[in-house]
Order: sequence, then structure tokens, then C-alpha cells
Amino acid sequence: MMEIKKTIEKIPGGMMVVPLFLGTLVNTIWPGVDKFYGGFTGNYLVGTSVILFMFFFSVGTTIDLKSTGYIAKKGLSLLIFKVLLAGLLGVIINHFLPRSGVQGGLFAGFSVLAVIASFNETNGGLYMALMTTLGREEDAAGFPFISIESGPFMTMVTMGVAGIAAFPWQSLVSTLIPFVLGITLGSLDHEFRKMFKPIVPAMVPFFAFTLGYSLNFGMIFKSGFMGIFMGFAVVLVSGTVLSFVDRVFTHSDGVAGWAASSTAGAAVAVPYAIAETNPSFASTASSATAIVATSVLVTSILTPIVTMYFEKRARAKGLPIVPEKYKNQFQEAKNR
Repeated sequence: MMEIKKTIEKIPGGMMVVPLFLGTLVNTIWPGVDKFYGGFTGNYLVGTSVILFMFFFSVGTTIDLKSTGYIAKKGLSLLIFKVLLAGLLGVIINHFLPRSGVQGGLFAGFSVLAVIASFNETNGGLYMALMTTLGREEDAAGFPFISIESGPFMTMVTMGVAGIAAFPWQSLVSTLIPFVLGITLGSLDHEFRKMFKPIVPAMVPFFAFTLGYSLNFGMIFKSGFMGIFMGFAVVLVSGTVLSFVDRVFTHSDGVAGWAASSTAGAAVAVPYAIAETNPSFASTASSATAIVATSVLVTSILTPIVTMYFEKRARAKGLPIVPEKYKNQFQEAKNR
């Protein structure tokens, strides 16, 4: 009998990375396969939102409300410092580059818009998948706060100095609804917690494949060196900062900070959304979109690898996943 699952799990973040790679490969080779087949298969390939709803609902049922203080501290610290980092980088770059960015050469397309959109948007689904795959339920529970920065809204807030001001509260609430429903049902009846908890890791490869199908390897060639460079910069710079913040503010091992070092798929739509609101960014929207798309692809692969590496290091060093003062509280919640 073939040991396919064990082989995949030998790859850092394999249950996330391998399906994502396969999804990207399928979309690269046959981009219209979802329309060709239609039906269940076609709808699945483009059904990321539906899968995420079920995924976040299932994760929500595993969360105990007594852990909210720690969860809020974890989620808010990662949210605030990633947004601050993106804003700081944007302010610095804005002093040296024109609004139109770099027009030619190796760094063609490099602009304030590309940097802020890439750094400001965390892939909440990837963060959640990594944390649940590693069995870090308390870290996974920080998703509602992290989800605030996934999409154009926090980018618009960050770039508010440019005259962009829009924050549709309905979209934010929509992101939180499945999670809140899961938490509510799991808290009211612990049988729901027992029912949905085993589903969470099993859904990771399904979600990863649909995310991969929304990407294609042609994005790398379109954005060139700058897109790949941006992806590596997002993981290494934001990962280093957020891991430090995680250790300082929650006294944990900092692994959650590395799991948040990615660019969200929703960020691909941000440059054009910003350009529609503020036409002064129209000239850089196309190049920024290609760069952000490549950053999504690169960070989707690199973030799980780096996170798994630091997870192993943290376990080898015996660093705490959860601070000592919260351990008994969480254990009691799991035993209920």
C-alpha cells in the first residue's frame, strides 16, 4: 500500500503546500477547466468562499469563550503591528519614489501601492490552516482579528493620507459570521465541538487546492524579479517583526507571527480598488497587481515552510506555545 499522506507530510506544511501547488498547476495548464466541467467539480474549483465558511465555522466550534483575553491580545497585536509595518514602509518609500513608482530595470513596478498592498494583507485562511494543522487552537482563534486586514479595507485606512477612506462594515461582519456562529454553537452545546473538531484538518487540503486554482505560474513571469522579491520580503520582514511582537506581547514561542507573514489572495484586487477610489494610483495599478499576485503565490508556499521550521525549533528549545498562566484555563476548557 502506498503511503501518500506520510510522504506529503514530510514536506514542511505539506498538506497545505502540495494541494496549493497542484491547484496552481491545474489552473496554469488548463485555466478554463472549472467552466469546461461545471457542475460539482467546476463549482468546487472556484468555491473558496464556501469552503472557508465551513472551515471557519468548524474552527469556531472548537474555541472556548474563556480564552478570549489571550486570543484578543494575540490577534490584535498581530493585526496592529502588521498594519503599522506596512504603513511605515509605505511612508518611507513614498519619500524616495514618485507615485508612479519605478518604470524600468530590475525593480520595474516597485511602488508604494505594491508594497502596502503586499505587506498589509494577511492570508487569514493560510494562517488558520497552519495553526489548526499544528494543533494550536488558541493561536488559530486569533483569526477574527487578523481577518480585518484581509482585503482592501485596512489598506484604504493605511493609505488614508492619500484621501482614501472607505470601510464597509458589512464585509467585515460577513467575515466574522461563520466564526461567531461556530463559537456560539460550540459553547452552547459541546457536542458540536466534538462533531466538528475532527473536520478541521481534513478540510485544509480542499481549501488549499481552491486557493491554488485562483493562481497561476504565469504571474511569476509577468511580474518578474520584483514579484518574487516582494514575496520573500513579506515573509522575512513581517515574519521577523510579528514573531518578535508575538513573543513580547503574549509570551509565547512566536510561531503565530511567522504564520501571519503572508499576502492574502484578496490583496490581488486591492491595487485596482485603490486606483478606482484615487485615480492618482491608476498608473501603477496594473504592475502592482502582478507583483501582489506573485507575492500571494510565493508567500503561500514560503510561509508554511518557514512556519514549520520555526515550530520545530521552538519545540526543540522547549518554548511555551501558551503562557503558563493560561494553560490550566485552556485545559479545563478542552476537558468540558
